[in-house]
Amino acid sequence: MSGERVLVVDDEPQIRRALRTALTGHGYRVELANDGEDALTLLAANPPELVVLDLVMPGVDGLEVVRQTRQWSRVPIVVLSARGQEHDKVEALDLGADDYLTKPFGMAELLARVRAALRRSEPSTPSVLTAGNVAIDLARHVVTRGGEEVHLTPTEYDLLRVLAADAGKVLTHRQLLERVWGTYAAQNSQQLRVYVNYLRRKLELDPTRPALIVTEPGVGYRLRSE
Repeated sequence: MSGERVLVVDDEPQIRRALRTALTGHGYRVELANDGEDALTLLAANPPELVVLDLVMPGVDGLEVVRQTRQWSRVPIVVLSARGQEHDKVEALDLGADDYLTKPFGMAELLARVRAALRRSEPSTPSVLTAGNVAIDLARHVVTRGGEEVHLTPTEYDLLRVLAADAGKVLTHRQLLERVWGTYAAQNSQQLRVYVNYLRRKLELDPTRPALIVTEPGVGYRLRSE
């Protein structure tokens, strides 16, 4: 049993109840908020270890909760979005949310995303990052696959390093372009796709069916960590 405190924010009572049941059943301590204003008050008064946050709510919506929270806190935030809210989903991630789930979702997947977000929030500065059979030695700038060294160009290495630093977390096109190339322009998304394909050819067992660098359609990419 973990015991971490999780704040669940959703204006639908049945979803709040379902999430509370699932999370408490796995050892988490759960606090509930039925709107964004209530959530911001609870976050300031007694910060939790993680937030599960609905995006669409009356009054203060989920995007505003993420925006205000990121002004002072790095608490992991997993957002819940309804189908068709792709723009809001991307904006939430750009504002600093850590992950998202699309409604309807399975509780097993939610719990897995919660565990992954909590692991990423643990303070650590490893010199070697691993994802599957790929290892990235940050001190030596060496990448290996199955123990064999893989040659990457400087840009390929920077892209992989950024993905690996947040392994398991979806990174938007904007976030990747800004962190690797230092700027964002919508037309540069094609450049990003080209370099993702370069990495897949060098690191994936089957680049046509990527299992390591996963595409999140319309959003960005995720480096699978499990």
